[in-house]
Formats: sequence, structure tokens, C-alpha cells
Amino acid sequence: MIKRFLKCIREYKKPTILTPVYVSIEVVIEVIIPLIMASLIDRGVTAGNMTMIWRYGMVLALCCGVSLVFGALSGKNAAYASAGFAHNLRQDMYENVQNFSFFNIDRFSSASLVTRLTTDVTNVQNAFQVIIRIAVRSPLMLVFSLIMSFKVNPSLALIFLCTVPVLGVGMYLIISHVHPIFERVFKTYDKLNKVVQENLRGIRVVKSFVREGYEVEKFEEVSTKIFRDFCRAEQILAFSNPLMQATMYACILLVSWFGAKMIVGSTMTTGELISLITYATQILMSLMMLSMVFVMVTISRASAQRITEILAEQTDIADVAAPEMTVKDGSLCFRGVGFSYKKDPGHMCLNDIELTIPSGAVVGILGETGSGKTSLVQLIPRLYDVTVGAVEVGGVDVRNYDLHALREAVAMVLQKNELFSGTVKENLRWGNEQATDTELVHACKLAQADEFITQYPNGYDTVIEQGGANVSGGQKQRLCIARALLKKPRILILDDSTSAVDTATDAQIRKAFRQEIPDTTKLIIAQRVASVQDADMIVVMDGGRIAASGTHEELLQTSEIYREVFESQTRGGEDE
Repeated sequence: MIKRFLKCIREYKKPTILTPVYVSIEVVIEVIIPLIMASLIDRGVTAGNMTMIWRYGMVLALCCGVSLVFGALSGKNAAYASAGFAHNLRQDMYENVQNFSFFNIDRFSSASLVTRLTTDVTNVQNAFQVIIRIAVRSPLMLVFSLIMSFKVNPSLALIFLCTVPVLGVGMYLIISHVHPIFERVFKTYDKLNKVVQENLRGIRVVKSFVREGYEVEKFEEVSTKIFRDFCRAEQILAFSNPLMQATMYACILLVSWFGAKMIVGSTMTTGELISLITYATQILMSLMMLSMVFVMVTISRASAQRITEILAEQTDIADVAAPEMTVKDGSLCFRGVGFSYKKDPGHMCLNDIELTIPSGAVVGILGETGSGKTSLVQLIPRLYDVTVGAVEVGGVDVRNYDLHALREAVAMVLQKNELFSGTVKENLRWGNEQATDTELVHACKLAQADEFITQYPNGYDTVIEQGGANVSGGQKQRLCIARALLKKPRILILDDSTSAVDTATDAQIRKAFRQEIPDTTKLIIAQRVASVQDADMIVVMDGGRIAASGTHEELLQTSEIYREVFESQTRGGEDE
């Protein structure tokens, strides 16, 4: 875990190294200051020597100034190094997430990934800054102050050594009780993010069903759990401060008591007693800062483990050593395909899929919800890999293609259509960054989207709100189809992508496909028989298997499932 984090320092090595150096110089000067104060008191104030007072006073002021400068430099470099470290860490995580397959993303959930990229990174950033500054300063101050204390008066310095075991045991007990609570808290943060995301995405549904109260209660339940866990953790951590204060004041009292007796017995000077009290304060403040380091590291430890999980996660879909870079055509072949989302042969959602589709064919896929339609087409661009068997595109197993080349040749319009913040043009150019305005218009005409786009005051420069909130479901589907067409794919997959479009527009889209992209293999998943009725082949899915395949007329004669669906939809239309 530490090695992974060290790799994220990269170009910020210089401030990361300079911070402890500046801190060390600051500590050395601060440890010297009490000795100068002792000399000022003993040789200047007590002796009534103004020359010595001025001399030591100026040296003292100079040391304070230098200490201030190096303290400021260490703070500046620590802030710069920690911010840069967090930037690289977040960047590395995000880049790795972009390489995740759907299987990897399913393991973590989007809400958990958001928490790890934000809250967890912030916690680790704070801990990193504390480690390169406070975690260096405190031990150095502790060791140097103890050395100077023994140099001033060994017998009184033993008092300080007696406090270390007490504080060590106390801090260990506190941290051992707090860490499990913080681990639980950050998992609850994932649930909180999930609740917020679901609510914001479905806010229209929430309001239409008048479920605001339920959503508030759900949020409050998770938020209250975080509140209680944090309160519990803070209550335990609160014991660290009284423990430190009690130890510090006990040391000062003992040093003052025995020191006063030594001054009366002429075995110790007033200046030496003052310096010892100062060293006592430095030692105990160092211990207090060390406790803060332990607390910060304890909080960030759970976050660090969660971040490491993301950095260590390897995508289960990767390129072979010498991948095929060109997809010859859009022909498809499923050879004994079986698939499980959990990669468990005992829980397959697709079984014994045998299917051959020639390049340029129009194939309709029908089946009830959960029959495996979407699972089937997601295997083509390797959004998932088959568990058993093989999927071939252009006569080559998809696992032997360069992943980028394969996905460039396959355009897929998913069930959940996503548009991004930006103009219509910017969204369309996700399909082809170099597309000209003429190509954009042509693709939109094929997808029957040009008509409504040109009605906007700003036309293709109209701004799409986040998630496509300012366009209807049918308009969103047509924009996503146009975006897919701009890729000029070998294979075009429409996963129930015209469900929000009226039948007349649906027919126009299919007609445009036949006329304009005849060489592109078109797979159309639909609920309406009318959407696939004129397809070259219709595949009927049932229970993760191919129940039947053929043309519309053939299936009416041979497939009871297809006939029932057709007759129910036809009767529905006639009754209406």
C-alpha cells in the first residue's frame, strides 16, 4: 500500500523532501532557544549585566526569526506537496476506473467510487501533510528536548521519561477502539452517496409519486448512522486531550517542586529551571502532536485501504499480446456461448447460444424481461467477456482484437441513454470528434432528430443540461442513435432504443438504416414486434437461451412465444 502511494508523489518529490529538512532546522533552533533564555536570565538578569541582556536578547530574537522563516517554508512546502500528491492519487484512481470493465464497476458501485475519489482522497491528503511535517517535527522535538533536558539536569529529566509509557499505553487503547468505527463510517458514506444520487436522478419520479417524505426519512436514517458513529469515535478520541493535559501539568508541577528545592540548595539556577520547564512543555506538546498524527493516520487508514483497492483492481478485460487491429466486416458468430455476471458456471444468465449473422443483416431480438437480450449484445464489444464459448466478429474472436479497435467498430445505444452537459454538437461528436457539421446533420436526419433540433432557437448549439434533463425521452433516444451513427460502425446495436419513439418515427428510422447503411450489421432489441417485423432474422430469447429464430412469417408458424406476443400486440392495436 505504501509503495503505491509513494508512486503518486512523482513531480512533487522536491517539496516532499524539503518539508522535513525545513522542519528539522526549525526544531534545532527551537531547542536551542531555552538554553539562550537560561543564559540571559542567569548571566544577564540575575547578574544585572545589561550587556549580556542585550547580547543574548539579540541572539534570541534572531533565532526566533529564523525559526519563524523555516516554519513558514515547511508549511508552504507541505501544503504544496500534499495537494500535488492528492492530485496525482485522484488522477491515478480515475484513470484506472476508466479501464474498468462492467464487471469491475459492478464490484464497487458508482456511489462507492465517488466517495473514494473525494472523501477518502481528502483524508489521505490530510494524513500525508501531517506525516511529512508534524510526524517529523514531533519525534525530533521529543528526542532533542529530552537530550537537552538531561544536559541541564539529568535527575529532573527522568520525570519526562516516566510519562512516555503512560501516554503510549493510553494512545494505543484509544486508537484500537476508534479504527473499526472509522472503517464502518466510510462504508456508510457509500450508502449516503447512493441515496443522494438515486434521489437526484429520479427527482421527477419522487415528486410525481409524492415521496419526498420517504426520501427524507431514508436520507436521515443513513445520515443519523454516520452522526452516531462519528460521535462515538470523537467521544473516544476526546480522552486523548485530558490524558495529555494531565501528564503535562503533572510534569511541570514535579519539575517546579523539585527544581525550587534545588535552587534553594544552590544546586540549580533559576535559568536552568526555566529552560527545563520550557523543555517539559516542548516534550509534552510533541507527544500531543504525535497523538494528533496517530488520530489522523487512524482516520485515513480506512480510506487508504479503500483507495488501494481501486488502484490495485485489474480489469478482467485486457488486450492480448499481438491484437488484431482491423475489423474486416460486421459478421457475427456466437459459438456455444454461456455467460455469468458472477463468473460462476453454476449461475449462468446465458446458455448454449449458437447464432450466425452475416454482415449487413438486420436482426431483431425479442424476449421477455430478464431473458438475456442485453446480456447477449454486451458480449459483442466486450463490455463483458463470455464465461463459456466464443463470440466472433468479422471471423475473429473478440478477445483477439485490440479493445479500442473493436469498440470503434461497434456502436451501441444502451437501454439507459446518457447525454452529457454541453451543446447538441458536443454530445453528437462523442461518436466522432472530427465530424463536420454536414455529417452531424446527416446523422441526425437518419435518426429523425434534425427536425426537433432545428426548432430550437440555437439549433445544434443548444445546451443540453446534465443528463439530458431538457429533452424528452424520445428526443434523447434519437440523439443517442445519431451519436452512434457518426462512428460509421461495422455493427450497430440498438438496445430497446426506440421505446419512447412513436411507431411512425420508428419506421422512418429503420427505413433510413436500410437505405443509408446497408453494409452495417444492425441488431435491434425491441418490445414491439412492429419494430423488428421486417428484419432479415428475428431471434426470440427465453430464459437465457435462443427459443427460436427466423423471419416474421417463419416464426408465426414455428414459435408459440413469438405468435403469442404478436397476437397480443395486434389485438391490443385493434381493440384500441
